[in-house]
Amino acid sequence: MAAQILVVDPDPAIRNLLQLNLTSAGHDACACLDAESALLMMDDSVPEMLLLEWDLPGQSGEALIRRLRASNRTRELPIIMLSGRAGEHDKILALESGADDYLTKPFNPRELLARMGAVLRRRVPHVSSETVQMAGLRLDPGTQRVIAGTRQLALGPVEFRLLNFLMHHPERVHTRSQLLDKVWGRHAVLDERTVDTHVGRLRNALQPSGHQEHIETVRGTGYRFAWNARVDWSGAA
Repeated sequence: MAAQILVVDPDPAIRNLLQLNLTSAGHDACACLDAESALLMMDDSVPEMLLLEWDLPGQSGEALIRRLRASNRTRELPIIMLSGRAGEHDKILALESGADDYLTKPFNPRELLARMGAVLRRRVPHVSSETVQMAGLRLDPGTQRVIAGTRQLALGPVEFRLLNFLMHHPERVHTRSQLLDKVWGRHAVLDERTVDTHVGRLRNALQPSGHQEHIETVRGTGYRFAWNARVDWSGAA
């Protein structure tokens, strides 16, 4: 399950290693070194998961978790604490503060990815894991690939889930509220304009093959995936 991940760690070597492993696993990862930088980044866009070191310059990771859990906007943000603190008291305090999981450094990257997957499955709404093919597009959740003709299209994790949902429910009109529920999750505290932003990004990603026309706006209601949109197949080769 690909996701947008924010890594907060003061150690540049760890930040780079985590970004490399997360990107290799198909996630969209960005990083910063302290709590204040993380809050500034989340003012622009809330990630789908936070990987957080306890010992940060300035505000601690534990204090940051409490701050995020106190805000409606970030209350349901999945958080995994990554720390060199191995004491039982520290683990309990982190979990009581609101962390979803706690992993002691050093750790195996494969274990981290497995724990991330478990947390995301609990927090992120279910989307189909079945490959779907229609209107010249093939979407494969197993490989996180969207193919148009012989061209592979580049979609971000949210845009992939959005297209996955729409393609598995073709011709059905979905309101922005319904899409927030089905693609972002029931606990997502987001403005409905978030849907418009990601629909725009999805259309841009489909534009090289001309398939952006399949994402139709139904005025006053929402969006749907339309079978019979006219597509310029010259871009799909």
